[in-house]
Amino acid sequence: MTHEPIPDPAVQTSGAQEIARDLLVVPNRRAGLVPNIGVVGGTRAVLVVDTGIGVANAEQVLALASEVAGGRELYLTTTHFHPEHAFGAQVFADEATYLVNRAQADDLREKGQGYLEMFRGLGETVARRLDGVRVPVPDLVYDDAHDLDLGGRTVRLRPTGRGHTRGDQVVEVPDAGVLFTGDLAETGQFAIFPWFPPYDTDVSGVGWLAVLDRLTATAPRTVVPGHGDLGGPEVLTDVRDYLRELREETWRRRDSAMEETEILAEVRALLLERHPEWTGREWIDRGVSCLCAEHAV
Repeated sequence: MTHEPIPDPAVQTSGAQEIARDLLVVPNRRAGLVPNIGVVGGTRAVLVVDTGIGVANAEQVLALASEVAGGRELYLTTTHFHPEHAFGAQVFADEATYLVNRAQADDLREKGQGYLEMFRGLGETVARRLDGVRVPVPDLVYDDAHDLDLGGRTVRLRPTGRGHTRGDQVVEVPDAGVLFTGDLAETGQFAIFPWFPPYDTDVSGVGWLAVLDRLTATAPRTVVPGHGDLGGPEVLTDVRDYLRELREETWRRRDSAMEETEILAEVRALLLERHPEWTGREWIDRGVSCLCAEHAV
């Protein structure tokens, strides 16, 4: 995690953009610890994708979703268990049905409290956002996959297997050609590797690459990344190419029996030279360490 002061991670619902019929995205405007949030409507119901971090952010999202819904039933899902994506879900209790895949529910139950405490340690602004927050508990948990009928529009919730987390889930809106990826894809920054041994080592660079290969093959028209600007299929291919680059540069040095400290220094310098404009530089080392561990398996 970065040690630099983190600006207030405030969701700005006033900036919501309609990117397809009855499909809004609240863009994160490149603000740290603010995800891109979706509001997807059908004739019968409306689905919210991710909440923002904390009660106040989630209250704004719920207010927007309720206004859009106009009396339609509300559902909530989250792309993965990390606090800026899911730790506002309590606000939706009694207002929406919260559903996630089983691996994400396991992540929430087993790691949620630890991540809540870790994020509270990121600084005063984040800690304030997490005042009164409880670890979310889903209403419905599904296995394998779930097709959610919103009325005239079916949204596909698909767990991906290990990548950024154990419980990653993508949300597909087939009629609009839109894919919400969560933190499996981001724009303008180095891929986020939550590699925190011995507490959390579920991120998998190898698995993540395989997931992106599969998602790229679906050729979505619009990709809504976890953080950063929306785009087309290139959002997926750019992250896939970076992960491939990270793996190859790390493993090539690992094969030559270099020490991990040397690998870290060389790969960091190389990737910063190749991607000088990207943010999140602190994640390079964690990615290298993760891939060094996977190389040994």
